[in-house]
Amino acid sequence: MTKTFGILTICFAIFALPVLFAQESAPAGEVVKAETEHHPTAPARSPISDIAKGITIAIAALGGAIGQGKATASAVESISRNPSAAGSINIAMIIGLALIESLVIYAWVISFLI
Repeated sequence: MTKTFGILTICFAIFALPVLFAQESAPAGEVVKAETEHHPTAPARSPISDIAKGITIAIAALGGAIGQGKATASAVESISRNPSAAGSINIAMIIGLALIESLVIYAWVISFLI
């Protein structure tokens, strides 16, 4: 089941996300204004970008939660097998959890750039 879910997620990322993130290019020689500058003739923001933001955060949060759960379970199991190594295992686990969480935060920041 998890292998099938992983394959479907990768296929979705390869085939659907580029279509969701595709943007029209500006005509040659035309200066593109920043999104923060409001212009009366500027096109409205597409609801597709909102969907892409939600998908980005959902995938990142799901992956981060699974990774953190597995890391914590492995650390607790290791400590139960060898309690004298608890200090070094806890340090390694906290560093690993921070790195996993940083990837989720990067996805959150990127979703605001979409």
